[in-house]
Amino acid sequence: MNIELIKNSKTKGSILTAAFCALVLINTVNASDDSPRTMKYTSRAAKNAVEWQNQLRLQLSGILKIDDMMPGRKNIPFDAKEIQVEKKDKYLLREIEINSTKNRRIKIILTIPENIKGRCPAVVCIHGHGGTLRVVYDEKSIYKGFAAELAARNYITIATTVSQHVIYEEGRMLMGERLWDLMRCVDYLESLKEVDKKRIGCAGLSLGGEMAMWLGAMDPRINATLSSGFLTVMDQMEKNHCMCWKFPGLRELVDWADIYSLIAPRALLCQNGLKEPENDFTVPLARKALKEIEVIYEDLKKPGNVRLVAHEGAHEIDLPTLLDFFNTRLSPINR
Repeated sequence: MNIELIKNSKTKGSILTAAFCALVLINTVNASDDSPRTMKYTSRAAKNAVEWQNQLRLQLSGILKIDDMMPGRKNIPFDAKEIQVEKKDKYLLREIEINSTKNRRIKIILTIPENIKGRCPAVVCIHGHGGTLRVVYDEKSIYKGFAAELAARNYITIATTVSQHVIYEEGRMLMGERLWDLMRCVDYLESLKEVDKKRIGCAGLSLGGEMAMWLGAMDPRINATLSSGFLTVMDQMEKNHCMCWKFPGLRELVDWADIYSLIAPRALLCQNGLKEPENDFTVPLARKALKEIEVIYEDLKKPGNVRLVAHEGAHEIDLPTLLDFFNTRLSPINR
């Protein structure tokens, strides 16, 4: 089992944010859901594994209510409007507004390294519950400023807001709109002359770890996915969690391991803290889920592309392994 134990990260005890806790809901659903899980992945030939992935993506895009938008995505102009620009030590930080759909606009943060040569790798940086547009750039937060750290190392970074709990457009659903906005961030990255389209990754913590999973699973343009503070099993999330993760049709099809399996054979790193509370994203449950994910990586002959890091922290980014992961998988230029 591809697990690493990290013993040198500095923490400050329990680091669950008040904003996250405020959104945690007490739910009385029986944890033994007895869902049929009709699309559970089981070992098979590589060709059949890819067919399973394609079929599951198609079914998930339908229940996420984004399948109708996929064919016409290229016809939605960005109509980008720059709101402000800030000069940092090694990069420019731009706040921009773009079209996510034909009727809805979103704000993004985009960083571009200064004095770059050639095309750069890019990372979609995703916050968790209660997160704001710029929080992944804040070194004092549970995100350890990972987006700013990447920006200073000649990655292009992009971030948007996914912490909403309202549905913006009729006929959509919450998780689908969150995912769609992130996919539009990838669209925007691909439109930039500075971005190497073959070196796009994503990373997030908590809800951000969940959304990194969804983005890596549903968008094959993501070549490296880091999901922090989320790897677990669905039964664990039926109580004492915000239930925004659960929507009609999901549990009948899959558990989290199956969605993570859509990322294979592309690179996947999960981080779980040894100090996570017992009712949260504990390392033993992460190991259980990882064991299932590893099957498809074996079938696709890339067992070294999936890994779990068990770090000494709590519900937080482990910055050293995040930076090492993207340095290895996306290889930034001009370091």
